[in-house]
Amino acid sequence: MRLEPRGTRVTGGQAADLTLTLSTVAKRTIQQIVRTGGTIDKSHKVVTAVVANPEGSLLAVGQRVRSFPPESKSSMYQARVTRVTSRDGKSIVEATLSGEGVEGRINYVMEITVERGEFLCIPSEAIIEEGDRRVVYVQGKDGSYAPRKVETGLQGELYTQVLGGLSDGEQVVTFGSFFIDSEYKLKLSDQEPGH
Repeated sequence: MRLEPRGTRVTGGQAADLTLTLSTVAKRTIQQIVRTGGTIDKSHKVVTAVVANPEGSLLAVGQRVRSFPPESKSSMYQARVTRVTSRDGKSIVEATLSGEGVEGRINYVMEITVERGEFLCIPSEAIIEEGDRRVVYVQGKDGSYAPRKVETGLQGELYTQVLGGLSDGEQVVTFGSFFIDSEYKLKLSDQEPGH
């Protein structure tokens, strides 16, 4: 019979060495980035791209955009989506740059920020993927950390929606979760027969 350890403990020194950080399960805005390539017009101000659905259906006038020529990432431009039209299951999006684009550069990368709404979520970096399972380490009242399977929804750039397995206000390990996961699995193997 395999016993599950109650959790794993980290000493204050280990936590300091690891720079172990915790994050609270809470409602936050989830942002996704739609990345695409486009071309700039002759005025060097408007970049146009075609984005297939379902991502194209998320685009709207006013969204923030970062744009740059692929061969010159140091020439980063802030922009806003100024027009979106739909045709044949695709969206044609135009973004107007805050300044004039680089002379002689026609192709631009566009990174469009899409706010999906406010959801109960955790930092994406807290999640450890184990096959088709997603696990996080939750801090217990006694200071130990135990794994918990979570159900996730939307995954944004920084945060992932929690559909089940966690409650608002609980503390999950973000930075340092792989160390705790290793410690926990070592405890499990030590409890198996023959150890």
